[in-house]
Amino acid sequence: MFDVAPTELLLIAVVALVVIGPKDLPKAMRFVGYWVGKARGVARQFRSGFDSMVREAELQDMEKRWAEENERIMREHPPMAQHMLPIPAPENDSGDAQDAAPEMVEMPVVAPAPIDAPKPKPPRAPKKNATPLAVGDDVVNAPAKAVRKAPIKAKPKP
Repeated sequence: MFDVAPTELLLIAVVALVVIGPKDLPKAMRFVGYWVGKARGVARQFRSGFDSMVREAELQDMEKRWAEENERIMREHPPMAQHMLPIPAPENDSGDAQDAAPEMVEMPVVAPAPIDAPKPKPPRAPKKNATPLAVGDDVVNAPAKAVRKAPIKAKPKP
């Protein structure tokens, strides 16, 4: 779109520094940046609106082609129901065909089944005659309260 070479950008910066001055240059750059941002926002909004219109047009075109293809397929391959004989209606007790609408029945109520979960057992009290485990005993199958930590021996100082 716009091609600005680095030398042209340097020339613009020098002219801006001379014309505006070093004191007001940051304010001028902020002002220019604000309006450049606004212009980019408007361009982005325009582009997104244009893209959405193009997508909608493509979607309508695809739906139209799909409908045409569907009609062609239906013409070439008609449904099997057109080639079948009609199914006779079931007869009631008197021998007449039933012309009445089907009977309506109550709609079943769907609810979660009641859960009868077993009550948790209370924790067992430790046995009175239980001996505490010593270091080296099998602690894999032992209850957690019965496991004792081995005393930590201090290392002798040299």
